[in-house]
Amino acid sequence: MSFKAFIQKTIATKGVKHWFFKRMGYNKYGLYYNDIFDERMPEIQEAVRRLPREINDARIYRILRAQQLTLTHTILPPEQWTKFEDDLNNRYLEPYIEEVNKENKEKKQWAKTH
Repeated sequence: MSFKAFIQKTIATKGVKHWFFKRMGYNKYGLYYNDIFDERMPEIQEAVRRLPREINDARIYRILRAQQLTLTHTILPPEQWTKFEDDLNNRYLEPYIEEVNKENKEKKQWAKTH
């Protein structure tokens, strides 16, 4: 069993994930987990570039709203907070990140053989 599989099975239970979600606090600004990824990383930049326009527009809106709330030292009303289940179901960026990482791995492999 790999270390990641061990962590997923024993430590990263739904209860722990829910606690961590509430502890992070990004949900109070209406953000999803994928909204807080560091865009300075090349694979994240490429994944964001590949997003469909409507998904990227919604992402930009959430980030700008969160920045405005931060500047005014406020948070959204609790009924507008991102819910745990919504956050789990909106991992919109991860398939693109996996695709970019897979392509980068293939490029490195190809460079080694050619």
